[in-house]
Order: sequence, then structure tokens, then C-alpha cells
Amino acid sequence: MVYSTDGRAYHIQVAPGEVGKYVILPGDPKRCQKIAAYFDDPVLIADSREYVTYTGYLDGVKVSVTSTGIGGPSASIAMEELVQCGADTFIRVGTCGGMQEEVVGGDVVVATGAIRAEGTSREYAPIEFPAVASLEVINALAASAKDLGVRCHTGVVQCKDSFYGQHSPEIKPVSYDLLNKWEAWLRLGCLASEMESAALFTVASFLHVRCGSAFLVVANQERAKKGLPNPQVHDTDMAIRVSIGAVRKLICLDREAGKEF
Repeated sequence: MVYSTDGRAYHIQVAPGEVGKYVILPGDPKRCQKIAAYFDDPVLIADSREYVTYTGYLDGVKVSVTSTGIGGPSASIAMEELVQCGADTFIRVGTCGGMQEEVVGGDVVVATGAIRAEGTSREYAPIEFPAVASLEVINALAASAKDLGVRCHTGVVQCKDSFYGQHSPEIKPVSYDLLNKWEAWLRLGCLASEMESAALFTVASFLHVRCGSAFLVVANQERAKKGLPNPQVHDTDMAIRVSIGAVRKLICLDREAGKEF
């Protein structure tokens, strides 16, 4: 790892031992304090660039939250440096846009895998390598959503680097490619579109750590196109609660397996 002069990771400005093995990864730095409020005794560890980190405890075990900013490049930096600082289990929590008709604003999507329509993962693995979430984390997230009575979908999500490439593809110089591939993702049953999971799942595979993702569905442009009701929801608290519950389940499973914390 590249350290700064005081022994902290260069970008996230966290030192080894200052984070727990379990880390929740929102994109927005402003969500970190909201997530940390679910911890016992949360402490602000670092605030550097897009990376804000709090550490506290859940069920007596040290846990952390670190923001990643938007997209795969900054998310992969966060994961690489957090692993070097002692973390080994990650849950990405954020927002997505629904794609299938049944995925409605306010629902939660748990990603089982991600379409690698971004660039970061290609610098870790050949394109033939799949970006898949950890089964343990998927199951923990799905079980947590069920416990909370949340309307939840599990399946593949699409990851891209250009937000407006999704929302106004027809005016882009490569519209022919964007529109044709979007139609392919729809026909393949892709649930939602977001920007980080493909990179995180691929980096997690390379580093041999666990990673999963849970998203609030903000809205669904495909429902809007068809004139169907398209509620817009921006409060991420339910997706956060699903993620907190999943961390607790993973802690319990790891305790039963005799894992050291």
C-alpha cells in the first residue's frame, strides 16, 4: 500500500487497525454519519477527499462505514486501502434505477452479480471473468430485507461509468451502442442500473474478500416510458437498515464458525 507520511492509507487516510473487518460502503459522504448512527459508540476516523470513515460497534464487534464517491475508480481505491487496513467484508449501499417493470421506486435490490459495462474492472480481470457478489453476503442481505418486511428483488444489475449515458443515450455519439446494449440488458432480465458493484465485486474476487450490494430503487425509467406509475423515492434509510441487519447476521455466522474478530 502507498502510505502517507504518518502511516495512513494515502487516499482514505485510515491507519491499520482503525477500521473493523465489516465495512459498509455508501457513495455519498453525507450518508456516513447517518449510517454510523446505527453503530454503538461511533467515532469519526477520517475525512479525506470523497472518503469519510466512521468506526463503531455492532453486537460488540468493530464495524466501519467508508464513503466511496461515485463510480468504480474511487470505490476500488477505497476497497484496496480498507483491506490493507484490516477489513474483509463489504456491503455497498446506495441507489439505483429500476429496469424491469416489477422493480418500483422504494423497493430494494440486492445484487447477485453485475454487468461489467464500466472500465475499472477491466484493469483487474479479463472481461470474461464474472463480477459476482459473495453468496454469504447475498443471503444475509436478502434475509435482512425479509426480516424488515421490505419489498426486495435479487438478481443482476448493470454498472456503467456515464450517468447521462444511461439517461440520455440517444444524443451521445455512440448512441447506437448504448441503446442496443440497454435493450439487451432488459431482455436478459437485468433488474437495475448503478455504478459501483461491478468494480467492487471484481476487486473483491482479486483480494479474496466478501462483498455484496443493496440499493434503494429511486425510480424506474422503463415504467415511465410505458406510462406506468413511477414513484420517486430518495430516502435511503430502508436500504441502510437492510445492510445493518445483514452485517449483524454475518457477525453471528462468523461467530458460529469460530472466526476471530
